[in-house]
Amino acid sequence: MSINIKNIKNPFFVGVAGAGMSAIAQYLQGIGMRVSGSDRFFNENKALDIKEKLETLGIQCFKQGDNAVNATTDLIVVSTAIEDTVPEVRQAKEMGIPIIKRSELLALIAATKKTIAIGGTSGKSTTAGMLYHILEENQLAPSVITGAGLINLIQKGKIGNATVGKGEWLVIEADESDGSIVQYQPEIGVLLNIEKDHKELNELKEIFKTFQQNSSRFIVNVSNTEAASLSVNNETDFGVNCQNLAVGFNAENFIQDGFYITFTVDEVPFKLNIIGEHNMENAVAATAAAFQCGVSIQQSAKALATYKGIYRRSQILGEKNGVWVIDDFAHNPAKCAAAIRSCQPMGKRVVAWFQPHGYTPTKFLRNEFVQEISEALRPDDEIWMSEIFYAGGTATKDISANDLIEDIAATGKKAFFVTDRNNLLPSVKNKLQTGDVLLLMGARDPSLEQFAKNLFKEM
Repeated sequence: MSINIKNIKNPFFVGVAGAGMSAIAQYLQGIGMRVSGSDRFFNENKALDIKEKLETLGIQCFKQGDNAVNATTDLIVVSTAIEDTVPEVRQAKEMGIPIIKRSELLALIAATKKTIAIGGTSGKSTTAGMLYHILEENQLAPSVITGAGLINLIQKGKIGNATVGKGEWLVIEADESDGSIVQYQPEIGVLLNIEKDHKELNELKEIFKTFQQNSSRFIVNVSNTEAASLSVNNETDFGVNCQNLAVGFNAENFIQDGFYITFTVDEVPFKLNIIGEHNMENAVAATAAAFQCGVSIQQSAKALATYKGIYRRSQILGEKNGVWVIDDFAHNPAKCAAAIRSCQPMGKRVVAWFQPHGYTPTKFLRNEFVQEISEALRPDDEIWMSEIFYAGGTATKDISANDLIEDIAATGKKAFFVTDRNNLLPSVKNKLQTGDVLLLMGARDPSLEQFAKNLFKEM
């Protein structure tokens, strides 16, 4: 069924509290639609802060199964995680209301604007946030739809993962995990990296090749071997320490001093209040994309000096008893390793904790988790894990986080398993020393933010 977004007036989102779903819901409300939605987390009294912020914007929120779908509803939006047995989906089918996937709806929205799509295995949310901030600071009034909240938008009382600007540019995060990235036809496509995650490398490369072909202009990270193979123009590409390669935007001279990083892009100095060498890579990607919108490297550097970061991306909760506590969304092997490394300059020892999500992805990436985390850990660093987060639905529970811990320990690194995460603090508290960094990692579980805050409070 062909859907014209201009004819939609009353869309209903099933799973509206999700990061991707709430972002599009906010955007549609922002352009004048009457949006409503339900979420099973509301039934469990979870994600109530998201519910409150959505309702503040005028989006009606219901518990799942509240019979909220009615005769005025003209579109049902679902994510790939929503099953046909959900009451609102059954209602929609009975009433003949069109059902569309979140990714398909985002593609329809993207087609109405000059869109910059950020793709890649890692760094999409941060790069999208940085690019939005650069364009906003340079009076281009962009819109953004992404998977994580920008701190500067959160501080204005918003969820932070979407906003509607008056300008012509829309920045979106293009997801490859479900293959939906191939639906977008952006004015500018940005490819950050290609690494095994959700799918094998060969399959991912085919998906990103289609993304490249669908983009009017394409920008690639030539520092990433797999991504570099899809380059179409080195003059618009970016990279890190590319002394021997002609590239449009080259970042180098990286230094991390506490909570700040400094580097140069083509001899222009950058200073950001953020940690990790991977964020230099994200920043030069945003700078390269902004240049295509008419923003100079100098203007990007000035804008990024006031960038406040992304929710749960190297988010500093504070310091207690000489121990810094960091909360991070890291959830795949490369991201976990990058998060660990980003904390190492801040302390003499990193004590990291990770809650994997999903039994199938954890099993698929078992070897990569073990290799990446083991290589990132220094001799005195530690990795702790709690049991895999189960979001419901059908899943074969044929792997445990303890399997990863045993594999990492076999490499000679310090690795420990604590089944229930609520026992983490009692297990590590007496071992923490002044100068340590406690890094908390995990994704998809909406209670992780509160868990981190409670742990910090109880230290």
